Amino acid sequence: MKTETPDSATISWLSADEQQAWRIHLDVSRLLMYQLERDLQPFGLTNNDYEILVNLSEAEDHRLRMSDLAKSTLQSKSRLSHQITRMEAAGLVRRENCESDRRGLFAVLTEQGWSTMREVAPRHVASVRAHFIDLITPEDLAAYHRALLPVATHLRAERAH
Repeated sequence: MKTETPDSATISWLSADEQQAWRIHLDVSRLLMYQLERDLQPFGLTNNDYEILVNLSEAEDHRLRMSDLAKSTLQSKSRLSHQITRMEAAGLVRRENCESDRRGLFAVLTEQGWSTMREVAPRHVASVRAHFIDLITPEDLAAYHRALLPVATHLRAERAH
């Protein structure tokens, strides 16, 4: 689906309030991800590593096809392959051939990966609480969810095209 880019005469520029909201969103997104990654560093993990461990820990038999893992983590197959290679070297995951598709591969959480996940997850949740959840009232958190849900829904639909 090709989207035409409007010229500057037809574009609806952001109002001051819209610009302020957009910029605080960017600022919070960058700062929060930076802090969460900093809190993962003592475990030798990046945010991408943790996201892969979460996906595999929640999957049946702690395994996912590489193509499905790439989709769920919004990574190219090539980038994911490099990421998995690093995580294999650390003993967190392994690759297995897919018996039903000779070209397919699974990423599988190892015992060490599962042990790492069990150790890191409570600390990650505490970090998310300390740097995000506990700083927002329950009412504002509900409003935040309602406000961002249509954005997430729209972006998921765009990604599917």
